[in-house]
Amino acid sequence: MSRPTNRQLYLHQRPVGVPSGSDIKLREVPLAEPGEGQVVIRNLYISLDPAQRDWMSDNVSYFPPIPIGGTIRSTSLGVVEESRHPGFKPGDFALGLATNDWAEYSITHGDQLTRIERDDKYPLRYQLSIFSGAMGLTPYFGMLELGQPQPGETVLISAAAGAVGSIAGQIAKIKGCRVVGLTGNDEKCHWLTTELGFDAAINYRKTDDLAKTIAEVCPERVDIYFDNVGGEILDAALLNLNDFARVVFCGAISTYNASEPQPGPYNYWQILARSAKVLGLLTINYVDRFPAALAEIGEWLEQDKLRFNEDIVDGLENAVAAYARLFSGDNKGKLLVRLSTDFD
Repeated sequence: MSRPTNRQLYLHQRPVGVPSGSDIKLREVPLAEPGEGQVVIRNLYISLDPAQRDWMSDNVSYFPPIPIGGTIRSTSLGVVEESRHPGFKPGDFALGLATNDWAEYSITHGDQLTRIERDDKYPLRYQLSIFSGAMGLTPYFGMLELGQPQPGETVLISAAAGAVGSIAGQIAKIKGCRVVGLTGNDEKCHWLTTELGFDAAINYRKTDDLAKTIAEVCPERVDIYFDNVGGEILDAALLNLNDFARVVFCGAISTYNASEPQPGPYNYWQILARSAKVLGLLTINYVDRFPAALAEIGEWLEQDKLRFNEDIVDGLENAVAAYARLFSGDNKGKLLVRLSTDFD
């Protein structure tokens, strides 16, 4: 009996700038047979995340680079079609955190997967948005474990209208902080303050002196800076740190598409001047604590303390164009590609 065809997006060449269809191409191959311990997953949703851009380069990172010709590494949610692992059987739902592919099918060792119990209270896709490592768990551990917010402190968040920043800000509000968001247009500023409860928002594109604008909006300076961007925005934030501030380094999307080494941050000396801490955030360091974190996130959802957006694109063939929106700021919420509506 012949194997099904598997449509995959693979890395044709290392991107220069924002990845395009010249860098990532679609191919059709026969679906491979699973090896011992492996599970075949029919992907229902795949996650589009800024960190994948770093994996497409040959930079030294926390994951090895995607090889030329290799499928694009991703987090995905799907249904088990075949299993040679005792923990999974056909019909189970499984999630692979940065272990699966931009493809119709992923073949992954079962030890790297999480079996998902379907909860009728929430759509299954929430496992790739608010209950995921890429959206809910990253700001949860970044803010609570590394930021350690205290009531009355000032929290500044870059890319504040994004999937991670928007949740990080709401968690800081839950903990009694004053929260200020940095984003790139007035519509997102309005959403942050009117819908999500941020105390203030700054459109960084409309100021000629961002450091000065931050100082005006944060007159008591910044106790926690949750950094998703790096670059010039990081430099402006560093000039506004309070004594003993915490900088949570979650991402640096402003430099992911750079083709040359990037200087700075120029104002890094402020870390010394303010006796501040810079703390790197990798959610995979907290895997053993995911269940407790997800339970608390669920409680906040039920109490209407957390709100979020999902930005869903249909079709694997549209994934590359959708991915570019992460770098233009055009996406609104957690960006997902839907491959099947079977379990919606």
